[in-house]
Amino acid sequence: MSSETFDTIIIGSGAGGAAAAYHLTLAGQRVLLLEKGPRLERSPRTLDPELVVQQGHFKSAEAWQDGQGRRIVPEEYFNLGGKTKWYGAALLRFADHEMLGDTAFDCSPWPVSAHEFAPYYAQAERLLGVRQFPCEPDLARIIAGLSRRPGWNAQPLPMGLAAEIADDAQEASHFDGFASARGLKADAEVALLDRLRDRPNLTIATGQTVVDLIAANGDARCVQGVRVADGTVYRADHVLLAAGALHSPRLLAHYLDTNGLANLPARAQVGRNLKLHLLTAMLALSTSRKHDRLRKTMVLLNDTLPHSSVQPLGFDSDLLASLVPKPVPRVLARLIGTHAYGFFLQTEDGSHPDNRVASATDGTPILDYDPRRSPVALREHERLIHCLRRDLLRAGHVSFVQRIGVTGTAHACGTLRAGDDASSSVVDAEGRVHGLRGLWVVDGSVLPRSSRVNPSLSIFAWALRVAARLLEQRRLAA
Repeated sequence: MSSETFDTIIIGSGAGGAAAAYHLTLAGQRVLLLEKGPRLERSPRTLDPELVVQQGHFKSAEAWQDGQGRRIVPEEYFNLGGKTKWYGAALLRFADHEMLGDTAFDCSPWPVSAHEFAPYYAQAERLLGVRQFPCEPDLARIIAGLSRRPGWNAQPLPMGLAAEIADDAQEASHFDGFASARGLKADAEVALLDRLRDRPNLTIATGQTVVDLIAANGDARCVQGVRVADGTVYRADHVLLAAGALHSPRLLAHYLDTNGLANLPARAQVGRNLKLHLLTAMLALSTSRKHDRLRKTMVLLNDTLPHSSVQPLGFDSDLLASLVPKPVPRVLARLIGTHAYGFFLQTEDGSHPDNRVASATDGTPILDYDPRRSPVALREHERLIHCLRRDLLRAGHVSFVQRIGVTGTAHACGTLRAGDDASSSVVDAEGRVHGLRGLWVVDGSVLPRSSRVNPSLSIFAWALRVAARLLEQRRLAA
């Protein structure tokens, strides 16, 4: 089966796919955006903790294997807008020095300077309506207690939330890990794709699983289309991978291996250098009841832990109570929730080649990740947990922690990392796959570093930059 030809095909509608689609569509390109999942309903169901958290109703059920062959189910989402519909809306820039390499931490440099990247950060922030919210009283008291200890400082947390969310109790207390029913979160669909709904040159096709990249006739080094699960073939001058750091590498690896291109230098790097962040959730309890609504308004940094950050969880007391272990009586769990503040601790992990995404011989996807492969990062993360627990205790809060395991893939990146050398990276500074024509990558898989903060804004910015470069290349070739 075959279909019409487009200027550009984009596989995936998350941060990278939507940002590229936005830029290219406004420039007049005929764009086909393919999304594996459906368009999410906009209803209170996406704010229901029972459906979203307890049942995982909207998550993918795709089964993987870990590095030991055990069955796991990564926390992935297939829907229009991708993970951005569910993310916590924290949109931070990487610091300038985090675009550089750090050999002590096994971190590779970006092939793009911070100065060159800055305009795309600014463009993404404008499109996403990034803003800051006032620090609420309970969090202010916690920060005041921590600030009496050496090293801690707090900064406003840039958020992709509409200003009016603070006046909606349900939305304000259920945005972190939930999809907004009213469109009050700047996810990829609301902030970008909805603006293009009347553009005839953008076609959005949901429920379309891409199974193959298609080569140009007689030239395997030139990608000119895709095949979806029902056999339909779509063709275009440019194909952009934006399926995410767990999925784009498998599409590319399959293409290279089945088209006689396994000897390309970049092939050895495809799927490797997976980064997930070292992540820990923490509940901090005190004798005082907590009344903050948004909660996620500040980011905590520590001068002695330069690769780490701490963010409050945007969870209300009822949701925090649901995180208390089941053996605890529910009456007590609800009481704990009213006296608790949640925190999300994260540390940048190194780029280890054995942390990778691959496929088993039977086609089962493999997620082989072991935090012990980044011992320097692991030691810093353990110090982060220790320091925060110690200093919270001195400020009157008892804390409990739970490490986020390998299935916590919200911040996955690095598996098609960008770089100047094809022997140690997969895409170049323009976003093109080394050794191929017609194929670019615009999702988080390109990020050589994950920084100490959430990668979402950097993915939006990278995609805007790649789209601008692609258009410039097209103009020069005309």
